[in-house]
Amino acid sequence: MNGFTGKLLIINLDNNGITEEPLNEEIAKNFLGGAGYCCKYLYDKLDKDTDPLSPENIIMFMTGPFCGSNIPSSGRFVVCAKSPLTGIWGESNCGGFFGPELKKVGFDGIIIKGASDTPVYIEITENNVSIKDATPIWGKGIFETSKILKEKLGAIARVACIGPAGENLVKYAIIASEDRAAGRTGMGAVMGSKKLKAIVVKGVKVGYTPANPQKLKETIKKARDHIMDSFIPQAFGQLGTSGGVDTGNAYGDLPIKYWTLGTWKEAYKISGITAFETIYTRKYHCYSCPIGCGHKVFIKEGDYKTETEIQAAEYETVVGFGSLILNDNLESIEKANYLCNDYGVDTISGSSTIALLYYLFNNQKIKSEDIDALEPKWGDVIPALKLIKKIAFREGIGNLLADGSDAVGKVFKIPQDEIATVYGMEVPYHDVRHIYGMAIAYALGTPRGPCHESCDMFLLLMGSRLESFGIEPIEWDQNDDKMAIVSALAQDYRAIYNSMIMCNIADPLPEMIIDLIDAAIGLSLNMTDFKKLGERIYMIKRMFNLKMGITPDDDRLPQILLNPVKEGGAAGKTPNFEKLKKAYYRYRTFDAKTGYPNQGKLKLLGLDNL
Repeated sequence: MNGFTGKLLIINLDNNGITEEPLNEEIAKNFLGGAGYCCKYLYDKLDKDTDPLSPENIIMFMTGPFCGSNIPSSGRFVVCAKSPLTGIWGESNCGGFFGPELKKVGFDGIIIKGASDTPVYIEITENNVSIKDATPIWGKGIFETSKILKEKLGAIARVACIGPAGENLVKYAIIASEDRAAGRTGMGAVMGSKKLKAIVVKGVKVGYTPANPQKLKETIKKARDHIMDSFIPQAFGQLGTSGGVDTGNAYGDLPIKYWTLGTWKEAYKISGITAFETIYTRKYHCYSCPIGCGHKVFIKEGDYKTETEIQAAEYETVVGFGSLILNDNLESIEKANYLCNDYGVDTISGSSTIALLYYLFNNQKIKSEDIDALEPKWGDVIPALKLIKKIAFREGIGNLLADGSDAVGKVFKIPQDEIATVYGMEVPYHDVRHIYGMAIAYALGTPRGPCHESCDMFLLLMGSRLESFGIEPIEWDQNDDKMAIVSALAQDYRAIYNSMIMCNIADPLPEMIIDLIDAAIGLSLNMTDFKKLGERIYMIKRMFNLKMGITPDDDRLPQILLNPVKEGGAAGKTPNFEKLKKAYYRYRTFDAKTGYPNQGKLKLLGLDNL
C-alpha cells in the first residue's frame, strides 16, 4: 500500500531476536495505522491476566500512513500496550521527528516482546538493527541519555527513551522524544519493565511515495491554508497551548484548588500571555507542522534561573503545577516541567497525584508525618518540586505516589468520589462543569481512560467546522441526547486522527482528510465509509477494554468533578451525568448491564468475530 513501507520490525528481548514481518494490508485498510492498527494487532495477544509489567506484555511503536509526507502535522507516532496504570488499553502519541525517521529506515512500526535481563537499547539504521548494552546510561535522565546516544550515532539521529521514572516502574512514566513525549498511560514503565532504555534511529533521506502525487500536493495546500487561517492554530502558534489558561479561567474550564473552585484571580500570572511577554524565547515545530505550538523559555534570574533554554510548559502542566495547587509562580512551573521531563514523569498524572496530597493535607485528612514531614500548603510549590523527584526514584512517600492517585486513596482510606480519577487514571484539566461533553470524554468509553485528546470537546466546540461528520455546533452545557451523540462522534473522529496520525490542533475539514487518505494511500472513502472507519477504530478499543474486564460500573465520574462551584463561568452548573450516560449507551448500542455493543453493531463494523 502507498504511504507505508510495508514492514514491521519485531524485537524479542528474551533472546535478542531481531526479525521482520510484512505489514498486514487488511488491518491497514480497516484500521489505517497508528493506534487502530496496534489495537487490532494486540487484541488477540493480550488478555485480562496479562501483567502489564511482565515480559508477556507487548509494546508497539507505530507510525501512520501520512508519516514522512508533507501532510501538515502528521509526523507523529503512537506507543501502545496494556497500561500498568489502568490495566486497560494503553495508548500515547508523540510528535517531534522520531516517527518520520523510523519510516526513513524502512519500518512502519516496532513490536517489542519479552524482557531483557540487563539494560539495553535498540539502534536502528538503514543497514542494521542491533541491541546494545545500556548499562552506562541506565539511571541517567532523559536529556543526558538523548545527548549521549546522539553523540554515538550523530546529531540527526532521533531518540525515544525513558528516564529514572520508567526504570523504577512509575506507573505513569513517559517515553520522551525530541522535546515531546508519549505522556499518558505509563508506556515508559512498560519499557522500563523490559529493561529497554531507549530506541535510537538514523535513516537516509528517502522519498514518500503517495498513490496520487498531484492530488496529494493540491490537497496538502488546501489543508495547510485552512489550518493557518483557523483561530486555534494561530493562537497556539503564538502563545502555546498554555494560552488557554486565561480563557479557561474566564469560562469556568480551568480546574482550581483540586477541582473545588470555579475561578482564580491569579490565573493570569501563569498564562501563556504572561509567558509570551516575560520568558518565551522562540517557538519550535514538529516534523511537517506549520503551527509551531512548542515554545522555549529562558529564565534569567531568581530561584528558578536556567542555564540555557528549556522546553516551555504546556497547558496541562501549567494547570497541574499551577492553579490545581494555587501556585501563581510561573518560573516554578517551568522548573516542575523540566524535572518531570528529565525524570520521565507524566505531568498530568504526576501533578494530579501531588495535588491530591495537597487536598488531603489541607483538609486534615493526612498529616505531615504521613508524608515524609512535608507540609504541602496551598500555594507553596516547594513540596511539589520535592515530590517529583521522590516519585521518580520511589523514595519515601514517592513510592506510594508512583502508583497513582487511587493507590494514595486506598492507603489513606479516601472515598473514590474525592479522587479525580476514572479507570484508575487521573483526569486531564478541562472542567466537566463548563463543557458537558468532557464528562463523556472522561467517563464513557474513551478507550485509554479519561482523555482530553480522544474526545476534545473543549476544542471542537470552539469553531471547528465538522458538520459533515455530524459534529454540529451545540451549547457547551447541553444535558441531552445531542450532547451524547456529538461527543461519541468526536471520539470516532479522533480515533481516525490517532491512526492516520495527525495532531488535533491542525484540524482540516473532514472532506480534506478523505482526499488526503485517497491521495496518500489510494483508499477511496465516502463520508459514510469515513465515519464507519472512525467508529470501527473506536469500537475495537472498547472491545479490548471489555476483554480486560471493565463493566458499566467503571463508566463513571467521581463526585468531586460534579459538585457545583459557587463562582466563575460554570457557577451553579453541572452535567446530568446519568442522563448523558444513558443517552450515550443508547447511541452506542451498549447493553446497560454488560457494557457490550450489540451484535448487529459489531457486524456492521466488521467486528462480529470479537
